[in-house]
Amino acid sequence: MPDQLAIVDDDAAVRQSLVWLLDGQGYQTSGFESAEEFLAYADNKRFNGIILDVRLSGISGIVLLEKLAAWSYCPPVIMLTAHGDVPHAVAALKLGALDFIEKPFDDERLLERVAAAVTRDQQNRQVHDQRRKVSAALALLTEREREVMKHVLTGKLNKQIAEELGISMKTVEVHRARIFEKMLVKSAVELAGLLASHDPATGESR
Repeated sequence: MPDQLAIVDDDAAVRQSLVWLLDGQGYQTSGFESAEEFLAYADNKRFNGIILDVRLSGISGIVLLEKLAAWSYCPPVIMLTAHGDVPHAVAALKLGALDFIEKPFDDERLLERVAAAVTRDQQNRQVHDQRRKVSAALALLTEREREVMKHVLTGKLNKQIAEELGISMKTVEVHRARIFEKMLVKSAVELAGLLASHDPATGESR
């Protein structure tokens, strides 16, 4: 399936030229004349990259970017700016935009940045999916299992954990086995690596 791209620009000529250019490169491109139209149609799984004009009638490109940043996953965004809009573009980068390109843009540079955005999207989605799976696995743990896991992650032995929690070693062993089973790991080292980007107490990614 071709990579899906969104063009959000209220200039019909620019929008159509971008659709023509990108479709010619094998992408599947959808054009939107406003942020409102885009938001009514899109979700965080539909597109692999977004090309967004800074200046739009209605909701501005910057405000739309703020809304996209609140999505659980936001595809890479390339901002289009007219001459003199560079300060806005810098603000967009701080909000998470991948890059900005000034109008009139060079086709080759644009295609290069779009290819980079699609590659970044593939990488980001893998990380996002992994974090989602880890969060789902953490949600399966009982309160006691979370408590035992915290001690396991510090490298403590079963005997030490049992003494600190006031439970038997056998009980710790059972909890440890269930933790590994639910988290789909085989060792404490593997568990620590899996949770490197998560808070084990909350299940939230750091």
